[in-house]
Amino acid sequence: MNRRSLLAGAATLAASPLAAPSLRAQGQGGGRYKPEYKISVVGNRPIALSEAAFAWADLVNQRSEGRLNFKVYPGSSLVGGDQTRELLAIRQGVIDGAVFSTINISPQVREMNIFSLPFLMPNHAAFDALVGGEVGADLFRVLGQRDVEPLAWGENGFREISNSKRPIRTPADLRGLKIRFAAGAIFSEIYTGLGANPVQMSFADLQPALSTGAVDGQENPINLFLGFRMDSLAQKHLTIWNYCADAGIVTIGRQVMSTFEPRDREIVVESAREAARAGIAAARKGLGVVDADRSSLEELGRRGVEVVDLSPAEKRAFAQATRPVFDKWAGTVGAELVRKAESAISRTA
Repeated sequence: MNRRSLLAGAATLAASPLAAPSLRAQGQGGGRYKPEYKISVVGNRPIALSEAAFAWADLVNQRSEGRLNFKVYPGSSLVGGDQTRELLAIRQGVIDGAVFSTINISPQVREMNIFSLPFLMPNHAAFDALVGGEVGADLFRVLGQRDVEPLAWGENGFREISNSKRPIRTPADLRGLKIRFAAGAIFSEIYTGLGANPVQMSFADLQPALSTGAVDGQENPINLFLGFRMDSLAQKHLTIWNYCADAGIVTIGRQVMSTFEPRDREIVVESAREAARAGIAAARKGLGVVDADRSSLEELGRRGVEVVDLSPAEKRAFAQATRPVFDKWAGTVGAELVRKAESAISRTA
């Protein structure tokens, strides 16, 4: 199902009243389903993770014919805007499900830092090899040990760096720049190692920080940069370096999932997979990844953003500069998991 179909389905659903509570299905053990299932996601549309979250809710609500009512709460609003608290909130029953960014849960799940190892994944083929293979399965098992059912891998995109001061082409160009990062000590160490001044803050605080000059730059996927018009927040220089990727995971609380009838569990899982694919498509739109469409890259030029697309040799300079961080955090992630990742990536070359 393409995005247009998903939106059309959502419009049809919005125009129709939800089934009355008296018609809702009986859960296992005779208990009724909850009137609403709260789904958390960082940011809001047009972030790819948010697109996946809304698509998931729309599909579940439509296909369950009113038995289930999934409602998305964007901006991590149910956890005070702090996206790093979503995993704990599921375990505590504050929320029922989430579309996680692996970056935001990596402080609690150390293995998820594999996506943040600097310059591990050179391209989308490498990313796909990880989530679609043994590494992705291992990570799902790890997450499943924390009272969470991981349902599908998604993607927010490779994270590129922008700033208001100057083009970034060498590690030396980062010296002294105040760069915002979302979460995780690994990012603080990466930017400190490159001579920058890393500043951790939530996504909700990022835009005002850019507009006031409290930070000079940030690192996020290109389509997020465009969707939130960061070019209007003094971000006039953007470097494509693919230093790490932001993976997404569609999840639901294990206890919540256990209350659903088999037919509804199937709907929740299949809808999650379909929504995740839609989110991946949104993350890669216009980047020339799957076809010749480079509209997102062209839009950067129309907005007056100076784009630096690093050559392989230039990327190697950054990889060499951040290798001590890579080696340290590879030990945290787990040597065997990193070995599996490097092996999978080597087969895509």
